[in-house]
Amino acid sequence: MNETTTFEVRLDIYEGPLDLLLYLVKKNNLEISDIPIARITAEYLQYLEMMKELNLDIAGEFLVMAATLLQIKARMLVPGASETEEVDEELDLLKQKLSEYQKYKEIAGVLSRKASDFAGYTWREFNPGFSEDDYSLEVSVFDLLQAFRQVLAELPQEVKEIIYEEIPIEEKIRQILDLLKEKSFITLSQLWRLQKSRLAMIVCFLAILELARLHQIVLRQKTFGGEIRIYRLDNYGNEHPQTN
Repeated sequence: MNETTTFEVRLDIYEGPLDLLLYLVKKNNLEISDIPIARITAEYLQYLEMMKELNLDIAGEFLVMAATLLQIKARMLVPGASETEEVDEELDLLKQKLSEYQKYKEIAGVLSRKASDFAGYTWREFNPGFSEDDYSLEVSVFDLLQAFRQVLAELPQEVKEIIYEEIPIEEKIRQILDLLKEKSFITLSQLWRLQKSRLAMIVCFLAILELARLHQIVLRQKTFGGEIRIYRLDNYGNEHPQTN
């Protein structure tokens, strides 16, 4: 990736390490009180590795959390260490931070939905076919990373081969915005199918992050882990979503 493009997306305007941990807990249908530290640490490091491969500028807090997880995991591997007071305190502190942050996120989500309901009251009266489910569930950068991991894993081996080419991110940004002029939304899977190579998919992914950072698009999904829809911000909610 670094050999083909120098474009870098900053992640500090998105989510932090606690958001990633909460995402992994939810993704694996776990309870915060029963976090399998080895499994979560492995998945956490996989996401960090993918961020690096995509040339995402990872905030230092992500690396600090990675070091914390690895330290707890290492101590638990020492015979008899899993029962020591020090390890228990570290785990309890991490779980407490996650639990408190989850409550904060839930309260923030409720307030955000109430604000959206108030702001959107007028246009929803004229667009009763626009379901609340279509915009109430936000998409995180980790949802995008998970979707991207899945599509790369499903690529045929010949498509995975690296072919030298230059694809300006501006080109992909224009492609996405042009598509959104024709439709009220496009799905992430539809956008992936338009890409001709692995590199094109990577640049397209970075273009989505950049458009989200610039507040030009809105990303939504009906259910956690469901199909991700991309809306143009200035058109979001003003038209009935298309189903094709």
